[in-house]
Amino acid sequence: MTTLAHAEAPRPGLVVFTSHLSGACRRFEGFLAQVLQRRQNHDTFTLYRVEEERRPDLVERFRVADMPTLVVVEGRAVRARLVQPRTSREIERFLAPWLR
Repeated sequence: MTTLAHAEAPRPGLVVFTSHLSGACRRFEGFLAQVLQRRQNHDTFTLYRVEEERRPDLVERFRVADMPTLVVVEGRAVRARLVQPRTSREIERFLAPWLR
């Protein structure tokens, strides 16, 4: 059952650009999971994972040059971008406006 609040304000999209060839991307996945789990924010975003090797069209469309990159999309607009985060704290600070 969808509540009126959810119908009026859809969840922001969290687009995660990664590469399966990158060790930094594999470490990043763990950091992101930790941040979302810490404050039970798994349902805060609609999560989209984009692998560079599978979707180069989306990498180009979003103008992503370095992996990993996080992009927050609200409506049809990019609201925030974080390139090559190295710690869970860095990710948490970046996502703070949307986290509970």
